[in-house]
Formats: sequence, C-alpha cells, structure tokens
Amino acid sequence: MGSVVALIGVLMVLLSGLSVGLVNDGVSGLKQLPVSSFAFQQDVDKTAAFTRSVVDVDAAETWRAADGVADAGPFGLSLVNTRTDGGLDLDLALFGVERDSWLAPEAESGSALTGAGQIVLPDTLLDEGVAVGDAVTIDQVGTELEVVGFVGGQHTFGHVDVGYVDLPTWQEIRAGVRPGEAVPEHAYQEVSAIAVRNDGAGPDLAAVDGAAGMTSLTLTQSFGASPGFTAETSTLQLIQFFLYAISALVVGAFFTVVTIQRKNEIAVLRAMGASTRYLLRDSLTQSAILLLGSTALGVGIGLLLGASVSATAMPFALEPAPIVAASVALVVLGMVGAASAVTRITRVDPLTALGGNR
Repeated sequence: MGSVVALIGVLMVLLSGLSVGLVNDGVSGLKQLPVSSFAFQQDVDKTAAFTRSVVDVDAAETWRAADGVADAGPFGLSLVNTRTDGGLDLDLALFGVERDSWLAPEAESGSALTGAGQIVLPDTLLDEGVAVGDAVTIDQVGTELEVVGFVGGQHTFGHVDVGYVDLPTWQEIRAGVRPGEAVPEHAYQEVSAIAVRNDGAGPDLAAVDGAAGMTSLTLTQSFGASPGFTAETSTLQLIQFFLYAISALVVGAFFTVVTIQRKNEIAVLRAMGASTRYLLRDSLTQSAILLLGSTALGVGIGLLLGASVSATAMPFALEPAPIVAASVALVVLGMVGAASAVTRITRVDPLTALGGNR
C-alpha cells in the first residue's frame, strides 16, 4: 500500500512540474512585464489577441487619463523567424516597447535598448552561443538587429524566446518594411495592445473599454492568447483531476481489503463495546501514518527525478505551492477513501461478523 501511494506521489510531482513548466514556457515573457492588464482591439478573438489585435497608439492617452491607472503604453507582439550571423536559427516573439519606458527591460548583462535596430534577448540563449554584438536577421523582411544585452530568467511566449526591440523597429518589422524601403505612415500608428499598470484597485475596465472602444484582459486572462496555452493547461488539469480521483479510489480499495481482513478483530472490539468513533479514530490514525510517510517518500523521489528532468530541454519547473497542494490532496483523498472503507465494516453486526448466525 505504501509503495502504491509513493508512486502516486511521484506521478503527482512530475505532473505538477510539467504543468508549471508548460505554463512558464508559454507565458513567462508576459509574467515578467510589470503589467496589470492589456487593452486590445474591440471584439478581438481572445485566444489569439496579441497577434490579431490592431489598436491606435493614441489610445494609450485614453488609458493614462483613466482613474486607477498609474501608467499605460503601446505594446507590440509578433512571432518571427530569425537567424544569427553565426548561423543559428531562432524563433522569437518580438516585444515592441518604447525605449526608456516602464515597459522596457533592464539588461542583466550588456546594455538596455538605446536606439533603433537593437534587440535584447534572454540569457538562456547564451548557452546556444549567442553573444552581445551578434547580428540577428529577420527572415521575412531581412531586417538586421544587433544584440546589445541579455535579461535574466526565463522570457518566453508561445514556447519561443522573447526578443525586446524598440517600438518603431517593431512597427517596421510588422509592416513588412525591408531595409531601404519607405515606411507607410500608418505603420507608426499601429500596435498590438495598450499595456496598463494599475494604481491601487485599478480602473473599471469595462467602463474604459466602452469609452475607448476596446476589449481589455487582465494579465492572467491574457495568458489564454498564447498559442496552445488553454489546450495544454486544460489537458493537464483534466489529467490531474483524474489522478486525484483514481488515487482516492485506489487507496480506498486497499483500505477496504485490509479492513475486511480485520473484520473479525473489529467485530470483537464492537462486541466488547468499542464505539464506531473509536474504530474510526484507530483506523484513520494508522491510515494517516501510512499516507503521510508514503507521500513524503514519493514526493522526495519525485523531486529528485524532477531535478534531473529540469536540466533537460523539457519544459519542466518545480514550484513549492503546486507540490504542497498535490500532496495535501493525496493525503486528504486517501483519508476519505480509508474512512469510507472503515465506516462500511463498522456497521456490520458483531454477531454476524463473528459467525454467530451459523
């Protein structure tokens, strides 16, 4: 019984790490932004808001003037294919932000964005051989960007690395302007969304949306606009739900078998005057010791396996809160299964259990 509970604990840790890893790989770039919400084009498809929305840069002024808004600024996002001058192919999510604004990233190494034609990348690309001074060329338009710095931590969107560029550069790339070509006037007026930072409780999003003719999503809601995010998280949540349900049934079934084997002993105790409460307390104490010990062992093994998996390219991340929640759920559901098994047996008439009817 202990080994089965431990194996379920291992599986819970691995599923938790995979869930967190996929979430981070899909939206860690958005999590790194000091943003409370995004305002998109009115009635935009919320599952692909960043890549389908087009709003006017001037809409930022409407949001800056709204009550409960500390600051607002234009924000651009595009998915592009690039190649470094070292021959490395990189799929990037380009984040277009205004230089020296609250949205601009602070470089951990190298420098921040100071001019056009520059790009700041995550330091995870250092392991792939990208360095300050390298040139990154956008395949679709041939625009060449100079790597000037790196930001620390994971910065990804839609399972590709984020590249930060200044807003005019992003607007030119989005418009498909090749080097030397004239830039259409409308290009510098269009962005993907308006990024909003709350002041205190924040603005009434619905009211400001109505005045500006836009559709707002909180930062958490905007995660659903990352490619594949909703499908991946829903699938893993469904798997975890069934794992919890199966763990309760499995543990309950094991305790039922054990309790049935102890039916005569329980009947003797009942015949001697033992109450149902006493029998439940005795059995649940044993169950708790087994569940806590086995779960701790399983979580420990899972953490060791997770640490080795984290070193690979697999999107896997261990965080305390999900693991603790999964462990508590396993113990609680196991106790529910154990209580159900014991309650069923303690209701049996002592004489019948002892064979007094024969």
